[in-house]
Amino acid sequence: MGANLKTWLRRIGLTLLAIIALCAAVIAILTWRVKLPGEVIVPAGMRRNQAVYVRMRDGVQIAVDVWLPPDLRAGERVPVLMRTTRYWRADRIGWALRALIALHRARPGATIDPETFYFNGRRFAVIAVDARGSGASEGVRVSEYSPDEIADLGEVAGWAAHQEWSNGRVGTFGVSYDGNTAELAAVPNNPVIRAVAPLYDDFDTMLGLERPGGVYDSGMIQEWSDMVGAMDVDDICGIEKLTGWNCWLTRQFVPGIKPVDSDADGKRLKEIISGRHNPALTSSLATTEFSDDNFQTAKGPLNLAQITPYGLQKQIESSGVAMMVWCGWLDAGTCDGSLSRYRNFKNAQQVIIGAFSHGAGFDVDPFLPLDKHRPPNPTQEEQYRMQADFFDKLLRSDPPEAITSGVHYYTLGEGQWHDTAIWPPEGLQNRRYFFAADHALAELAPSEPSANDAYAVDFLTTTGPSNRWKTQLGGFDVIYPDRAEEDKKLLTYTSAPLTSDVEITGSPVLTLEMASTTSDGAIFAYLEDVAPDGRVIYIDEGIFRTINRKIATKPLAYVPLGPPHTYLRADAEPMVPGQSAEITFSLFPTSVLLRKAHRIRLALAGADASMFTRIPADGTSSWTMYREKKRASFLEVPAKMR
Repeated sequence: MGANLKTWLRRIGLTLLAIIALCAAVIAILTWRVKLPGEVIVPAGMRRNQAVYVRMRDGVQIAVDVWLPPDLRAGERVPVLMRTTRYWRADRIGWALRALIALHRARPGATIDPETFYFNGRRFAVIAVDARGSGASEGVRVSEYSPDEIADLGEVAGWAAHQEWSNGRVGTFGVSYDGNTAELAAVPNNPVIRAVAPLYDDFDTMLGLERPGGVYDSGMIQEWSDMVGAMDVDDICGIEKLTGWNCWLTRQFVPGIKPVDSDADGKRLKEIISGRHNPALTSSLATTEFSDDNFQTAKGPLNLAQITPYGLQKQIESSGVAMMVWCGWLDAGTCDGSLSRYRNFKNAQQVIIGAFSHGAGFDVDPFLPLDKHRPPNPTQEEQYRMQADFFDKLLRSDPPEAITSGVHYYTLGEGQWHDTAIWPPEGLQNRRYFFAADHALAELAPSEPSANDAYAVDFLTTTGPSNRWKTQLGGFDVIYPDRAEEDKKLLTYTSAPLTSDVEITGSPVLTLEMASTTSDGAIFAYLEDVAPDGRVIYIDEGIFRTINRKIATKPLAYVPLGPPHTYLRADAEPMVPGQSAEITFSLFPTSVLLRKAHRIRLALAGADASMFTRIPADGTSSWTMYREKKRASFLEVPAKMR
């Protein structure tokens, strides 16, 4: 009986193993027979997705992915949309994802970028490009947006314009880094580039992202540097800081950088990566403390103005390209840059400003409920439609349709969109709110001969883990919890209840008459709404390093939205401890409707430990804030009563 049981169990075990092996074989056959969208042959006789190398003027090979409309006909020529990135133009598709698609547990569309999918459906060819020295592209990467990388943009666009499926007209688009390359593609002045869509990009990398007001955003820059460092060596796990089982599982779905078609076994890609020694991103951004600081590269010194849109105004304007620009009120300093470009550049521009996180994945209007996911307004697909409509007008015919410049903007707290041809819009008046006794904001100027408030800087104050700077690291939601408790650590001034609804649209300006016990420091100014029930809602902020307070006496590279500061090293003016000085700077632009019976609050901090480098690096610091007749501190807002 024992022997028969063992035999029976052995037979069951072998049968189960055979069944498992058969199922595995069937899954394997289905997996490798499944056709992904990019592997389909379009009616024109070409594979829908092709990955090729394009040779540059110096012999460097740039990796390009081509996506054709799925129903492209023989002889048909369509406009080209180009996106250039340093975050991998495409991932390899692992066996696990193929298996899920074969078993109908995942959509085939999961292997194609949703924006590319939409643009293909609107009959555009889309090319995704690995920037020089990143992804599968060859070349030395001396810095982000290097002059060589910018020159490549024009050459790749020229290559695309001469392909058999192209009508010879190219538009560029992209979010964040890809948004900067979209705009910088205009710099080489290749006439095939007719339109650009810089989305959530940095017009002025230093003041909009790296050092707003001169204060180093070390949290964001260091994490960004670590992430791209992992990407450059094809470390999919290092990007997300995965280890062990999680790392192995991730590699089965997304093994890493996609090689070009002629490098099917990835041998050339491995050679490129093994020889890649890109400098850390912090080697440039952490060292440029002032606007005239250069950073050293393998090809000599560079200044951020040489690789940032504002510094290349002449070339971008001479290209004549029309622009569609998107930004979010609570996305770092992107809207300050978008509106500065609008006011300074002659190019036709359509600017869309919403309550967007970085990349517009979330609606971040702070007056909406915080307890649930808030999809963007307009939806992601509607955003794609608006961009495709823009490119349709400029890339389908010669000459293109005319583009009328304007700003289409959303007002926080109101939930409505508005249009204006000038910025700030008409109908607003500057209203001053003066610092007053008992931490009040008053509309009457102070008359006291001597009055001030003391504040000991709390260097542990924070704006939380989901602020406007953190969203830059992946497009996360922007959520500021009730600020009432945090404000107890800050120096605050609050108005009387509003007697009517008040709209603020533009860039609030803060003027401080203050003294400090330290020669250098940072000021974080928060504009807030205090509801009748006591809830404190974050609206806006401004950041400023005190040694940059000197007002420019000569024209700057571009006219800023607020008081003009040079941010030059030679103009840095340390505070004299104990001696008062006037400091005036703007908050980031905003549009918000504050309701009747609510109050306006200005909260001042000397640190934001969530993201920014502490100034001074150690020790204590105390402020004296003056609110007297000859030394009045005040907030000025562009406003109108509703």
